[in-house]
Amino acid sequence: MLKKNKFFNFFFLIHGLLINKLHSVLCNVYLFKMNILIIPDSYKGCMSSQEVGIVMKSAVKKVFTAVNCKLLPFSDGGEGALKVLEKNIDGELISCMVTDALFRPIEANYFCFKDLTSAWIELSQTAGLNQLDCQEYNPLITSTWGTGKMIYEALNKGCNKIYLGLGGSATHDFGTGIIRALNGRFFDKKNNKLISGGGAISQLNRIDLSQIDPRVNNLKFIVACDVKNPLLGKDGAAITYAKQKGANSQMIDQLELAGKQFTKVILNQFGINVGSKMGGGAAGGVGAGLYGLLNAELRNGFDLLADFTGLREQINEMDLVITGEGYFDNQSLNGKLPFKVAQLTKPKKIPTLIVAGQTSINNIPDMPHVKIYNTKPEKLTLEKALKNAPQNLETKLYEILKQFNTKKI
Repeated sequence: MLKKNKFFNFFFLIHGLLINKLHSVLCNVYLFKMNILIIPDSYKGCMSSQEVGIVMKSAVKKVFTAVNCKLLPFSDGGEGALKVLEKNIDGELISCMVTDALFRPIEANYFCFKDLTSAWIELSQTAGLNQLDCQEYNPLITSTWGTGKMIYEALNKGCNKIYLGLGGSATHDFGTGIIRALNGRFFDKKNNKLISGGGAISQLNRIDLSQIDPRVNNLKFIVACDVKNPLLGKDGAAITYAKQKGANSQMIDQLELAGKQFTKVILNQFGINVGSKMGGGAAGGVGAGLYGLLNAELRNGFDLLADFTGLREQINEMDLVITGEGYFDNQSLNGKLPFKVAQLTKPKKIPTLIVAGQTSINNIPDMPHVKIYNTKPEKLTLEKALKNAPQNLETKLYEILKQFNTKKI
């Protein structure tokens, strides 16, 4: 009987040790489980940030069977910001009737925060290229008036703080459309009201804000810029961005001239130099116009959304971060989403993959923790690459992650 008891005691001792060992192993597996954050921007022209993220997550799951994978489609303050806010912040989308960049009636949304006194308005919802057909692109005549109308609707809802997210605009009217919608007026030398659009601003002689909606005087205006470009010069709005909005070389010259005239009139009337203001070139000069005429504060859009969502704290918990956009080039280093993500991962040197549709740069100075990849197959035309973008992205990222998993990255 004594031997039997000793046997059972020994059996339970071994059993207990094995259970404790197994528990320890499982705890270690859990503790060292890889944390991956997928935080893409959209691939303009083919995939939204949500669609890009889903494809990226699929590739991750094929390589890493045990991984904590968080999908956070993001925005640099322009297109996609409303979705980021809707999914991560208390508040609601408000629908209203406005107009597109050619004054056609449309229904669009803005985000009203839980406090009901603050709103985020996304300019691309009203004045975006995504609202127009390619043959309709013309920055000489397109207008931000619909955006101003949306701001007016937010004021009617009781908002006294407006975040205006720029990016994806079809306009180059210096924000004059917004100000017109709020009852500002623009005149030429003969005291005639100027027609809408950036082309007419070359004839600007006087700005009249005497009849502007009085609520604007008490409005806290924060413009969320996705770029640092100034209004004028070789890095300015016209030379850098007008071509993608449909401008030829002659139109670009006309818009640059209009920008100089706009800058001159504001300097003479209000004593503010908007021509060299960092971020003033965003959305065809909207940043400069609202800074000079409505006392708007220009902030980086990504930073604002990062603050709202606690992104910095989330990133610090990651072992790998995957981001990307449609085309990653030197302009992206002016504040586009993938670069901003790379800046956040830099202090802890968290490995960061920038996976873009196309790239023109291979590395970022002083950021060895960042690797840049191009998903477009070399022999494939751009048109076919766009059609096969999801497949190209998943195939490329799968190859990259296989290397990462074997420590070859």
